[in-house]
Amino acid sequence: MKEKKLAVLARQAYEEGKRIVAPLMGFPGVELTGTNIKLAQQNFGEHFKVIRKLVEMFSPDVAFPLMDLSVEANALGRFTIFPREETPTVYTKERFQFEDLEKMKEIDISFDTRVIGYVETMKLMKLGLPPEITRVAYVTGPFTLASLIMGAQDAVMSILKNPVEFHELCNFVTRVIIEYARLLITAGAEVICITDPTAVMLSPKQFKVWSTPYVTRIKEICKYNGVDTIYHVCGNSMHLIDSILESGIGGLSLDSKYNDIQLSEVAKKVPENVAIIGNISPTVTMAFGKPRDVRREVIELLDEMKPYANFILSTGCDLPQKTPLENISAFIDAARTYSLRHH
Repeated sequence: MKEKKLAVLARQAYEEGKRIVAPLMGFPGVELTGTNIKLAQQNFGEHFKVIRKLVEMFSPDVAFPLMDLSVEANALGRFTIFPREETPTVYTKERFQFEDLEKMKEIDISFDTRVIGYVETMKLMKLGLPPEITRVAYVTGPFTLASLIMGAQDAVMSILKNPVEFHELCNFVTRVIIEYARLLITAGAEVICITDPTAVMLSPKQFKVWSTPYVTRIKEICKYNGVDTIYHVCGNSMHLIDSILESGIGGLSLDSKYNDIQLSEVAKKVPENVAIIGNISPTVTMAFGKPRDVRREVIELLDEMKPYANFILSTGCDLPQKTPLENISAFIDAARTYSLRHH
């Protein structure tokens, strides 16, 4: 499989006067196909129908599955709630003790039904989507997965009180994430997106200890397999940009300006061989704005990012299920009709 390096693809498009258009969209497709989130995330045939419908309707350059931060934690036996119309959530008040880790280490997640479901979805994406579309798969970030297993507050307390045990947990979850990533890569994933929203709680110094080394290991395995990586973090992560870049990831996916992310400021720090991905607001603009608001924000962002060949237009996070389809169309159309040569 020929490696699809995001920054290279971005530069090739830039040289042609275009941008790669890659909205993080999955959930609006649930409305389009008349299914529900629970069914789509637990039935890989339904899941693929959702993705295929979005690709057919909007022709993005990149295809993502439904974002789901519960897959690995659920596979490790953590109590997970599956609402019909919302993405699953891990019940983080379930008691966790470090002794539980020994039992968890015996679990082979490759036999987990939901892991298998996402792997099979990726196989269908490989077979059933146009070959020029870049196929991305999600894995949960190491600090976020550790926090889902023991609860975010307990994770932060463990950094201070039980650093040795917490490192052991981080080592373990990183091995689990790598195992999941390998399964997805074998199934056809061309890029692995590491979603790590809880890491935004860390200071830069903490991030370098509790996130960077573990993200680096995931990135290295992906690179060895000829697959690029994206690191996606929610909220205001401006304080973490340098620490994230130390992991050597191939793309940086950031939240919207309403979370104080100034993408052009970030771009000044990011090397040319790392893609900058973002960051139209999924809620303020895409879910609750009008098509004219979407067009205006897209054009403003494209203008702002004009000097940077490694920029990929996307949304700041996954789009809500009720995002109006005309807003997604406005997002795609504004990007497709924008010419770098005429601005």
